[in-house]
Amino acid sequence: CLAFQLACCCGTAACSLCCKCCPKIKQSTSTRFMYALYFILVTIICCIMMSTTVANKMKVHIPFYEQLCKGIQAGDMCEKLVGYSAVYKVCFGMASFFFLFSLFTIKVNNSKSCRAYVHNGFWFIKLILLAAMCSGAFFIPDQDTFLNAWRYVGATGGFLFIAIQLILLVEFAHKWNKNWTAGANHKQLWNGLLALVTLVLYTIAAAALVIMAIFYTRPEGCTYNKILLGVNGGLCLFVSLVAISPCVQDRQPHSGLLQSGIISCYVMYLTFSALSSKPPETILDENDENITICVPEFSQGLHRDENLVTGLGTTILFGCILYSCLTSTTRASSEALRGIYAAADTEVARCCFCCVPDGDADAEEHTEKRGGQTVIYDEKKGTVYSYAYFHFVFFLASLYVMMTVTHWFHYESAQIENFFTGTWSIFWIKMVSCWVCVFLYLWTLIAPLCCPTRQFSV
Repeated sequence: CLAFQLACCCGTAACSLCCKCCPKIKQSTSTRFMYALYFILVTIICCIMMSTTVANKMKVHIPFYEQLCKGIQAGDMCEKLVGYSAVYKVCFGMASFFFLFSLFTIKVNNSKSCRAYVHNGFWFIKLILLAAMCSGAFFIPDQDTFLNAWRYVGATGGFLFIAIQLILLVEFAHKWNKNWTAGANHKQLWNGLLALVTLVLYTIAAAALVIMAIFYTRPEGCTYNKILLGVNGGLCLFVSLVAISPCVQDRQPHSGLLQSGIISCYVMYLTFSALSSKPPETILDENDENITICVPEFSQGLHRDENLVTGLGTTILFGCILYSCLTSTTRASSEALRGIYAAADTEVARCCFCCVPDGDADAEEHTEKRGGQTVIYDEKKGTVYSYAYFHFVFFLASLYVMMTVTHWFHYESAQIENFFTGTWSIFWIKMVSCWVCVFLYLWTLIAPLCCPTRQFSV
């Protein structure tokens, strides 16, 4: 009934407003999905605030636009609601929302506690709270001091979010190899799959390096591109040799080329992304005219429809951010960040090993269907993920979104339409991320050699 559905939004009940045709969903999954919707909603608002196209269309199509802006005290042409400063304020509200919930849910191990009820319900009230915190940021006194200080907080949180992504990528590579190696002890098929996937990964990495050398370099100029391609290609070769070296194999029998193949592909992806984000180089041709070099000629044609490219690219980027948030908040991932891994004898080889849900033991204990979607209460005996860590990851993701949308340290000229226009800050952030990823993976290989008295398990 309608009364129950309204209570679902305002009370502690698990949300069942979805239609009956939707499949069954676990309470833990539905809760994370709702917070993800809040995150997406605020992210879309931030993108709109950074769009000059949307601002110009609003001036044309909204009647009495100037009077409306003055009425809500947003400036003569609503200039306080657009630009990087507005995004900083909205993201401050969202980040504060998730940070407060992170503090509020510390050491919540039982879904029956009062704090767990707040985490899993009261959706409409929490939506109002989020909107109030985002709106309240516009009334913070001494805006200049706030923006300058918040910028450094955002950069720190953004870099930390990148570090978490890289750590989880390295953990994913080790987990994949360990899982399939466990299957190889019983069936030779897994050995064949390991060899095939490893070969495919290295083929992709080598092909990417060759293609970038063809399209992003030329005999004259492109010095940065040549050096970086050589350095990153050499790093991939180096970590591959270290992974199969006898000294590493003695301490870590599970170390192999599959992990280094995954890291090599990711390094090539970051290298391509960085080269695409680098400001184009120009030289004078024989007619004393500036020509652009070190970028593929066909790329200029791909950017003619800027709205399409920006919309599609932004959707893909923030889809990846959302995926990173949700996957990094599982129990296994949060434990991996603290260096805790599953024992080798508990591994069961699967093709889709990374999709194994948390908390299966209690998944079917209690099921309710109240006029809508069927909800499975899978946290009767305990939480299947860390509530505090979940909110903290979304707090960092809020800061990462804020810095990314505003072009990191080129915020004054940032526009969502120029989201993929090259800037040196974005270029170096991606390149440093690439090198940090290699360093993290290399450390997992040599740490047992540097600290022989400690027990490492990856």
